[in-house]
Amino acid sequence: MLAKFRTEFFRPIDNSQIVLFRILFGLLMATESFGAIGTGWVKKVFIDPEHHFPFIWVDWLHPLPGDGMYYYFVVMGIASLMVAAGYQYRWSSLALALLWTGCYFMQKSSYNNHYYLAVLLCWFMALINPHQRKSLDSRLSGITRYDAPNWYRLFFIVQLFVVFSYAAVAKFSDSWISGDFITMKFASKGDYFLIGPLLIKPWFQAFVTYSGILFDALICPLLLWKRTRKMAFVGLISFNLFNSAVFQIGIFPYMVVALAIFFFDPKQIQTTFFATSPTLKTQSHQSNRWIMYCFVGYFLWQIYLPLRHHHIPGDVLWTEEGHRLSWRMMLRSRYGQGLFQVHDPDTGKNYSIRQRDYLSTKQRYSVSAFPDFAWQFAQILKADYQTKGIAHPEVYFIGSKVRINRGEYAPFIDPTVDLAQAKWNYWGHNEWILPKN
Repeated sequence: MLAKFRTEFFRPIDNSQIVLFRILFGLLMATESFGAIGTGWVKKVFIDPEHHFPFIWVDWLHPLPGDGMYYYFVVMGIASLMVAAGYQYRWSSLALALLWTGCYFMQKSSYNNHYYLAVLLCWFMALINPHQRKSLDSRLSGITRYDAPNWYRLFFIVQLFVVFSYAAVAKFSDSWISGDFITMKFASKGDYFLIGPLLIKPWFQAFVTYSGILFDALICPLLLWKRTRKMAFVGLISFNLFNSAVFQIGIFPYMVVALAIFFFDPKQIQTTFFATSPTLKTQSHQSNRWIMYCFVGYFLWQIYLPLRHHHIPGDVLWTEEGHRLSWRMMLRSRYGQGLFQVHDPDTGKNYSIRQRDYLSTKQRYSVSAFPDFAWQFAQILKADYQTKGIAHPEVYFIGSKVRINRGEYAPFIDPTVDLAQAKWNYWGHNEWILPKN
């Protein structure tokens, strides 16, 4: 059985899919990079705020000072175009992977699952060889290859399976099935061109709610089955164009469409997108077992991450512990309120904090509604008040309340816990998060 799997795993296939995806991927990442500057996203997220909220375990990672992040995104856009062109691919793909990973982990205020997916794709693209055909590298070297090992293709198929399977499972929750999330999101979109009047119809909102579950659960199997592949692909394009128009979620819908090419026969991609159709002359590929073991190990980790919240006490929808990196897409909107207070234990004096003195509007929303943001803000306040002469400042979140979607506000963070001294438990439960009523 293992020998058969290994043979299929390393079997040479036409490399048209990976070559085409390299071009599409590079262009999409360039669009994201330059678009982030043009739309003002870089300024809003990285340049204007005084403080930033990186992932806690890389809290040393911060944006470049001044206008540095503009240059950062320009370099990332250029690297993306070089990836698309297949020029100096080893260096350009590595640069793109490092820069995009840094962008992702140095801020959480604009967290999106498609940013995480792009991180995974960037690193995989940097590890493989999609530049041996239809590239400047192959033209300059005079060496062209028309084949690739089958595990290149398998990676993208299995990765997309993981993404959509967990997205479907996550939607079997009251937050999605109740229709609250969709109703809230569509309520303000009645003025959208053409589709606006449809979005506010209760029957259409119910259709989107339940068809969303079916789409996530079935799209990959339908793409794999030859009889339904073309129909599924048309459905995939329609679904993602709708998402792009309604939710404005960047390149993610188009990235998913690009990834769908791996479900088609490689020869079909060759015939459709490339003028020449050479006879496949395979060359030897590395068939070391460690590649196969790393492949399996990676996907075991991908399967575990979205399940980790099951060994953390509490409802992940409430606590947010185990939410990120788990493909729990478009399930909830969170709203919070409360007052941060700094206490000087030496003098007994209390200082009420005006969040707007420290944070942008978007950051204030996150700090009030998400526990990791609240904890990190407490560390910012601790450091700030230490510079003001308070040796051991204590930070409390008084009257902290959160509501999810259209639910009721409920107490969220224990007001008696000094968040400045509390330790963040990244893989477990933080006891100062109050249980859901």
